[in-house]
Amino acid sequence: MVRGMSTARDVVTAFWEGVDGRDWDAVGATLADDVVYDVPQTRERVRGRAGVVRFNAEYPGDWNLSITTLVAEGDTAATTIRFVSPGLPDATGIAFFRLDDQGRIAHMSDWWPEPYEPPADRAHLVERW
Repeated sequence: MVRGMSTARDVVTAFWEGVDGRDWDAVGATLADDVVYDVPQTRERVRGRAGVVRFNAEYPGDWNLSITTLVAEGDTAATTIRFVSPGLPDATGIAFFRLDDQGRIAHMSDWWPEPYEPPADRAHLVERW
C-alpha cells in the first residue's frame, strides 16, 4: 500500500484531495508508474504517472471538487464527485479505480455524464429535484 494508507478508500480519498488542493506531488504519490487513465466519452487515454498528473494540473479554469460517494472493497473503488466551476453548471463525475499490488492507482476510468431533460410522458411517474 501507499505509505501511510491502508485501503483503497484511503488511496482514492488522497487522490481526490490532492487534485482538489492542486497538490500534484500528493496526487503522484497515489499513482502507479504505469497508471492508465481513461475518459470513455471522449475516448481519451493517458498513460503514466507524469501524464496523469499533468493532465489534471493543466485542466483549465477555476474549479473545485468534492467526493459525494465513495465505495471501496479490496483493490477497487468507485466515486462520485461534485465538480464546481464558476459560471458553469455543477457537474457530477463518476470514477472507477483499480489499485496495483503496491496499493497505488493502476487504472482509473472517469465518466462525466451530461444532464438532460427527461421525456415529458413520464412526468407523472417521477419527482424532480
